[in-house]
Amino acid sequence: MTATGHGAAQGAGTGGVRVAERAARGTVTEGAARAGLAARGVIYLLVGVLALQIAFGAGNRQADRGGALDTLAGQPFGTVLLWALGLGLAGMAVWRLSEAAFGSVGPDGRTPRKRLLAVARCVFYVVVAYSVLTFAAGPHGGGSGSSDVQSRDVTARALDLPAGQWLVGAAGASVIVAGVWITVGAVRRDYHDLLKLGEMSPWTRRLVDVTGVAGGAARGLVFAAAGTFAVRAAVDYDPNRAKGLDDTLRSFAHTPLGPSLLACVAAGLALFGLFSFALARWRRV
Repeated sequence: MTATGHGAAQGAGTGGVRVAERAARGTVTEGAARAGLAARGVIYLLVGVLALQIAFGAGNRQADRGGALDTLAGQPFGTVLLWALGLGLAGMAVWRLSEAAFGSVGPDGRTPRKRLLAVARCVFYVVVAYSVLTFAAGPHGGGSGSSDVQSRDVTARALDLPAGQWLVGAAGASVIVAGVWITVGAVRRDYHDLLKLGEMSPWTRRLVDVTGVAGGAARGLVFAAAGTFAVRAAVDYDPNRAKGLDDTLRSFAHTPLGPSLLACVAAGLALFGLFSFALARWRRV
């Protein structure tokens, strides 16, 4: 092949990649991303409301994804809402897959670290979307399973593996680090880099900052607390020390601040749900 022919073939290949990238960032993927962010917002908002009910002694559902699904199932057109939620979360997985393949927005969106993070997020949302869609297609009444039972079961299986204590401890430490990273990023308002700030009025931006800072800080605190329980489970070699989202939230009520701390964290999670709605509207995709 001549140099000219080789260059033409290379250019055609590059052009094909660019066409695929434009398609991945097109209307369909953007719509999937915004639907996914809105679906995530629904779950966090419902979990926050359920946790608030527990803080005030009026809750009878678990403050986790299963409790949120049970709540939706009990509403008029509950099955339709569940299917919409599951499809929205599937859209989130599709969006994260496109980020893994073609990179995300931002100056470092194509770095290996960002791509690996996108892969991890894609896998996570595939699992979540599958659980929601499975629940929507089947008989209701049990949510997607208690997060507390699931956490203990996974921890017990991990502890039985060779070097299981180290694996669980490392996973817990990673979740703690993620929680601190989420909190610091929220306080620093790093999410501004992802928003179309020029399309927002000053009043809207202030409201988004309230939800982004308070909601992100509460979410990071919950992550850090859950990671701490996982580390304790590893140190004590006791899977019962591990806690899912519901038990982690309830643990805030057993601190010296009592239910008031749980109420603050719960309100923060509800605000993060509202922040996710704002991202669905103004995030650069």
